[in-house]
Amino acid sequence: MCCCHNICKTIKIASFINFILFFSILIIFVIIIANNSIMPNNNILVTVARSENNTQVGDVIIKFGENQIVEGVALNHEVGTSQININENGIYQISYQLEGIDQGGSTRFNFNAILLVNNMPLTDTLNEGAVLNEDIVNNRYTLTSTVILRLNAGDILQLGALSFENVMYPNARIDIEKIR
Repeated sequence: MCCCHNICKTIKIASFINFILFFSILIIFVIIIANNSIMPNNNILVTVARSENNTQVGDVIIKFGENQIVEGVALNHEVGTSQININENGIYQISYQLEGIDQGGSTRFNFNAILLVNNMPLTDTLNEGAVLNEDIVNNRYTLTSTVILRLNAGDILQLGALSFENVMYPNARIDIEKIR
């Protein structure tokens, strides 16, 4: 009777240990799922343009020659092009910097920037630069802006530069993050 009692006791202890292990694994699994839903994967694109990427003057769609950060699958950009592809519906925060330099030595220097979606300018994103005299800041000026837009899968985002003067755009940067 004593041997049978010990076997039953051992089986009960083993069952209890199995239950504790199963329950622990279940809790870990729930924590992992909860963390992934609270902190979703980042979807970020940072791309830059250098002087060799944009040699034209006046009104220009900016081409980006280097992708510095590409995280996630919501955004993509082919190096050397102007098009940033939106692969997922969502809300995106878009920040950019666009440098302009007057090439013509005119008495006035002015340029603007605008975002385009599917080749359509978004007028509410127009960033109007100041009109500068030629002796101010070596005819160099940088526009910056941050906007939040709802974009859809299949949309193409671009940065446009607008100027009546002979302005060239040697440096540009655009940072995009899907925030929702």
